[in-house]
Amino acid sequence: MTELAESYIPQGIAKHFRSQAYKVWGVAMAVVFVWVFATILAPIAQENGWISVSSPIYKFFSYICHQKPERSLHFDGHPLAVCSRCFGVYFGLFAGMAVYPLWRRIEEIEPLARIWLFLSLIPIGIDWSLTMFGIWENTHVSRFVTGLILGVACATFIVPALVEIKRNVSAKRRTA
Repeated sequence: MTELAESYIPQGIAKHFRSQAYKVWGVAMAVVFVWVFATILAPIAQENGWISVSSPIYKFFSYICHQKPERSLHFDGHPLAVCSRCFGVYFGLFAGMAVYPLWRRIEEIEPLARIWLFLSLIPIGIDWSLTMFGIWENTHVSRFVTGLILGVACATFIVPALVEIKRNVSAKRRTA
C-alpha cells in the first residue's frame, strides 16, 4: 500500500465529495454554456429583428471585448458578440470543462503545475506579437485556435478551484 494512512478518506466522505464535485461541475458547465450561447445569440437575435435581445448582449460584451467586426466571426452577416479570440477562449473553456471528467477525477482538487497555464499563453502571445510587429497578419482561425488553447487550459484550473471552494464553504457551514 503506497498511500499513507493519514491521506485515507472514508468511502462515505469520498462519495459525498464526488457527488458535490459533479454538482459544482454541472453548475459551472451551465454558466459557461449560457455565456457561450449568449455570444452566438446576439447575431441570431439581430438577424431576426429582436433588437431588444441583441442590443443588451452586445452592450454587455462590449465591456469585455473590443468587438471589432473585422476581427469577429459572423453569423448571417452579423458579428458574434465577441471577437474570434474571445470566442475561442470561451468555447475552449466550455470544451475543457466538458471533457474534464474524462481525463481527470472530478473530485480531485490538487491543481496541475502552473507552468501548463503559462505555456498555454505562448501561442496566443506569439499570434498577437507577430501581428503587432507586422511580421504576419493573424486570421480568425489563428485567433480562435490560440484562444481555444488558453480556454481549455483555464478550464483545467477552474474546475478544481471551484470544487475546492465549494468543499471549503460546505465544511465551514458544518462547523459553524
